[in-house]
Amino acid sequence: MTAMAALFFVKTTLLATLASPTTSSTSVIDEIRALADTTAGRICTDADATALASTDFGGNVSVVGARPAAVFYPSCPADIAALLRASSASASPFPVSARGCGHSTRGQATAPGGVVVDMASLGRVADSSGRLAVSVDGRYIDAGGEQLWVDVLHATLVHGLTPRSWTDYLHLTVGGTLSNAGISGQAFRHGPQISNVHELDVVTGTGEMVTCSKEKHADLFDAALGGLGQFGIITRARIPLTLAPARVRWVRLLYANAAALTGDQERLISEHGALAGLMDYVEGSVLTDYQSLFASRPSLSSFFPDANDARVAALANEAGGVLYCLEGAAYYGGAGDTSAAHVDKALEVMLRELRYARGFAFVQDVSYVKFLDRVRGGELELRAAGVWDVPHPWLTHFIPRSRILDFAAGVFHGVLRHDRAMGPVLIYPMNRGKWDGGMSAVFPGEEEVFYTVGILRSAVADGDLHRMEARNAEVVRFCEDAGIPCTQYLPHYETQEEWAARHFGPGRWDRFVQRKRKYDPKAILSRGQRIFSYPLVD
Repeated sequence: MTAMAALFFVKTTLLATLASPTTSSTSVIDEIRALADTTAGRICTDADATALASTDFGGNVSVVGARPAAVFYPSCPADIAALLRASSASASPFPVSARGCGHSTRGQATAPGGVVVDMASLGRVADSSGRLAVSVDGRYIDAGGEQLWVDVLHATLVHGLTPRSWTDYLHLTVGGTLSNAGISGQAFRHGPQISNVHELDVVTGTGEMVTCSKEKHADLFDAALGGLGQFGIITRARIPLTLAPARVRWVRLLYANAAALTGDQERLISEHGALAGLMDYVEGSVLTDYQSLFASRPSLSSFFPDANDARVAALANEAGGVLYCLEGAAYYGGAGDTSAAHVDKALEVMLRELRYARGFAFVQDVSYVKFLDRVRGGELELRAAGVWDVPHPWLTHFIPRSRILDFAAGVFHGVLRHDRAMGPVLIYPMNRGKWDGGMSAVFPGEEEVFYTVGILRSAVADGDLHRMEARNAEVVRFCEDAGIPCTQYLPHYETQEEWAARHFGPGRWDRFVQRKRKYDPKAILSRGQRIFSYPLVD
């Protein structure tokens, strides 16, 4: 559908029906369906399409309550702009949400009674070759907001280049992760993905198409990055590239206590000291029930071929039933200048200096692609077992360094101890200086180092979802009672008051509201986040 056709469609149907708050969703769907044949298949109102657009990876929102009136399949960013201009021009603007892979966990990408934009459609049109364009001389890639990071990886590797900052899971869209932050084990050195963008194309809530950067329309650039989709839809990102390695020395070390783990992690992410610069990636995990975890993840247990049950059980007993794992990676070969010999020397130093449980160091050598796309193997295992498309009641917090051991004692050795839930619990530090405080993403600002703690569970059996949600609530209550300041990543709150007080805080909230009034004054975008409604109020 052309932009003009999209605008005509919206003005003649959605505006006529959604403008009245008393119009039932059924009548909206009926009127849109009647015009479906005139839209070249670019708009769908059928039950399958709207049901799919009502679900996400979290799997814990009501499909009926989240159902949009229509799903919009744009052929170009101008179609999205036309849709948003039409909503903005309405006396009763209808909600519009961009949906990439539907990987949100709390219905953030839904648009009840409105329109969900299927972003993948931008990459399915006949002339979509320019949606991934590498500039070798400029050392950047222009990637459509709908493109998957795994495709960005392969497009850049053809030229011996690669982005620097990633997410753990590459089968997510560029626009989706940049609307949050995009974090992984490289963030300690390069910052999150939002700190690694030169330029954006954004369609604002008023339907304006804007190219922005730190030098041009900087306020919109900062607003959109980490902005939870509140200020515009990202349709293109220019991402800087560096020389790509070919291989990765991948290390996992087991620990009997949190203090040793976090102390070593902090040494590895420091810019000073004997371990500075040895690792290109640093993460970690908590094993509250190592037996069930290894049993459910063959690819994980295969990393520890010599860690037989008796040895690990003895270590677990020493640790009070909870084990910790440091995960690191050093890149070498390829277009870069780091050699295998250099990595060997770095590992020798690291294994001598770190305080892991001796005899529990495990090393693999894999390709750069296999390492970055490592979660895909686990996904395929879970899909084969029928436990991928299940509810995922995830909870991720940023915790200040000064309170991480208090958190570990109360949560890992308390709330979650002996928890047999399936799914990883991640713990790893980041350097605050690699984050841009001018952007919309919220992170702890008081200490130089803060930790990501991700409780990433899968509700497989009957009753799991309720039990895991209760565990999450216990974690939140523990932090409140203990006075541990927690900043949610991939945040979710039910009311604007909670967002203002519990997530943003006064200064950040005031700026967020100002930007909303400027770029989406009718509160059209991403109402599934439950931050704003129409009309806007402070």
